[in-house]
Amino acid sequence: MNALRQAIDEYLDMRRDLGFKLIGAQRGLLEFATFMEQHQAPFITEALALAWARQPVDLQPASWAQRLSFVRVFARHHKATDPRTEVPSPGLLPFRPKRAEPYLYSDREIQDLLWAALNLPYHYERGALRPWIFHCLLGLLSVSGLRLGEARNLELCDVDLDAALLTVRKAKFDRVRLVPLHPSTCEVLADYIARRQRHWAGHQISSWLFVSSRGNQLDAGDIHHTFYALSRQIGLRGVNDSRGPRLHDFRHRFATKTLVNWYRREQDPERLLPVLSTYLGHVHIADTHWYLEASPELMGEAMRRLERRWESRS
Repeated sequence: MNALRQAIDEYLDMRRDLGFKLIGAQRGLLEFATFMEQHQAPFITEALALAWARQPVDLQPASWAQRLSFVRVFARHHKATDPRTEVPSPGLLPFRPKRAEPYLYSDREIQDLLWAALNLPYHYERGALRPWIFHCLLGLLSVSGLRLGEARNLELCDVDLDAALLTVRKAKFDRVRLVPLHPSTCEVLADYIARRQRHWAGHQISSWLFVSSRGNQLDAGDIHHTFYALSRQIGLRGVNDSRGPRLHDFRHRFATKTLVNWYRREQDPERLLPVLSTYLGHVHIADTHWYLEASPELMGEAMRRLERRWESRS
């Protein structure tokens, strides 16, 4: 095996052991190893790294910057064992990614989505559970703050309705956390699980909470495709729109609604923010701050509190 390719494999294994998933980095670095082999290059140079990063000429600058960052991070690590390694300068292909502007769903829009999910069409009897799957999945995302991947990876054993708890085992960095549930959410989950058991009675299927019409884990692509179709159906997206509200925006709604409720109950949001951060599964509280931006309702509550403080001093 080529020495550089072997070093990349060992680097990826080490990072995974630390909890990083590295899906994009693995693909990129293995492509880079092939590029280096084609050029018969014995060690990494800044020029080669830059040439590889910009090889797909039709990519956006953000993609070029990301590809170069894969090599840069690896090169810093590899330089300790191969001093000839050149680490690409941080000034090369500078790009600051712009996070998507969050969309804050209204209560009515959530209700419309859930109602539309219950009316999803299906063509065969084995698909009869599909409307209830998406009704329950979208409802859970809207009230729990879970990431889509976390909800999709739930298994039946992760749902404790007696204790009103979800165990999230496959979160970022392979962390495990407990997510408490409201009694109304437990009722919906209990109803769905009972329907799931009746639908698949006598069949051997996977243990995933949300299963496809074949009884295996629900496909992420199918989830997005179905969500986009439901969004167009209720008017959240135009018929030909390629952009619009996302599944991830359910987390924004959950975070902002939580903070607004704290304000209205005269609780201390600053003191309680670490609780919300833990609930959302964030490692750094700064990640939670970003979820709280761009909410007129939240800004209004903050301004009212600020005005009361100034009035009390006057």
